[in-house]
Amino acid sequence: MTTSYPLAWPTGWPRTRSQDRRDGRKLWSHGKKPWTFNAARLALSDELDKHEASSVILSTNYELRLDGQPRAGAPTPKDVGIAVYFVRKGRQVVMARDAFDRAEENIRSLTLALEAMRAIERHGGAMMMDRAFEGFAALGAPGQRSWRAVLGIAEGKPVTKAVIESFYRDAARHAHPDAGGTNDQMAELNAARDAALKEIGNG
Repeated sequence: MTTSYPLAWPTGWPRTRSQDRRDGRKLWSHGKKPWTFNAARLALSDELDKHEASSVILSTNYELRLDGQPRAGAPTPKDVGIAVYFVRKGRQVVMARDAFDRAEENIRSLTLALEAMRAIERHGGAMMMDRAFEGFAALGAPGQRSWRAVLGIAEGKPVTKAVIESFYRDAARHAHPDAGGTNDQMAELNAARDAALKEIGNG
């Protein structure tokens, strides 16, 4: 299962050595001040909304409060890399960044990359953008489960949209935070439903 904490670095993505990371505060500012974690996170969320992304999970080594901000007084983790998992056009996608000294700048760098990809689409390059996103198809973090495993649908069992929705509703009764589940469980469940519907041609 892909988690927001701790960092679930995507399979196959190279890591930046700590001594090779850069100080991103010299590159970007937010209102003439360095980006804060929360401001960078909200800007990324806004950009993902413009891409019509769903089932978004921002994975970091920062333990976050319910409002999405790092817990007060928590030490800065040694590994400040970030990975964002989401579903775009029915496909699981992941992008990751760890080239900068602070998670804030890694989030900002990734946000600007997404903005640039959207600019390609605005200038008539929708197919080019789709092909670019193919390179970000999520291979899966360690332990990531298939949509059948998440929904509880046995291998080989025929599925229809109605079957998928029925299993989804049953699983959501336990996975939803209001029922004792977690946001991560619901995100995994939503992604599984999207993947299942896509596979049968209803996504």
